[in-house]
Amino acid sequence: MDEKVEALRRWRGDGRPVACVTITRAQGSSPREAGAFMLVSADAASGTIGGGELEWRATCAAREALSCDVRTRTLSVPLGPEIGQCCGGRVDLRIERLDANGFDALERSLLQERARRPTLILFGAGHVGRALASSLSALPLRLIWADSRPEEFGAIPQGVEIEETGDWENIVADAPSGSGALVLTHSHALDALVVAALLERGDFAYVGMIGSTTKRRKFESSFREIGLPDERIATLICPIGDRGVRDKRPEVIAALVAAEIVERLLHAKPLERTS
Repeated sequence: MDEKVEALRRWRGDGRPVACVTITRAQGSSPREAGAFMLVSADAASGTIGGGELEWRATCAAREALSCDVRTRTLSVPLGPEIGQCCGGRVDLRIERLDANGFDALERSLLQERARRPTLILFGAGHVGRALASSLSALPLRLIWADSRPEEFGAIPQGVEIEETGDWENIVADAPSGSGALVLTHSHALDALVVAALLERGDFAYVGMIGSTTKRRKFESSFREIGLPDERIATLICPIGDRGVRDKRPEVIAALVAAEIVERLLHAKPLERTS
């Protein structure tokens, strides 16, 4: 469950007053964009509007509004010497105490936003797969983690959907257009089958496979033999996370691949299925 949704439901259930602090306008250099928001209660917060002195002032203002039962207030914060920063921009904030309708509307909005997140399928629960699941679970994705060996998953990060199955064909077939996939199973033969199916669909925004350039060349030859066109094969990312860093520790690989996913999936243009 999304951190903000969980906090919203928990605080509402406890009867805590909650304020929503939203950036309504961001000018110049600012740590977050207009529309970014955080939730503030008397002793906790969820989300961020950029951290630092800006967020500290906003949190204090929100708690003051809650203690005085102020429904709405605004705040304009210059991000310069006045608050000990040198960004040079300015942000306008709206602080709103949530009533029952506000709680309902915000929860609906958060759930709708979550439903719009791109899907990423992680095939494989080996040592790199486990590191990837941990790193990727923090990103705004719907993360599906698939492996036929349930004992390999270990600790499952919050929010990750588990598929304990070898039925990879249906997982690929059911994925929404524009999804991403990372393939790192325990078998090169299985890697080849899964990647071929992903490339045959033609509408995945990202298809990545762990392996060397030698592995890629061998797979390319096999893909051509089964009739996959070169333009489809060229979309395969292998090696994954190839950012010029030669470090094979799983946690480092996972960090590099997470950066690649942000670039190629979270900020990818929508794709249409090709024939």
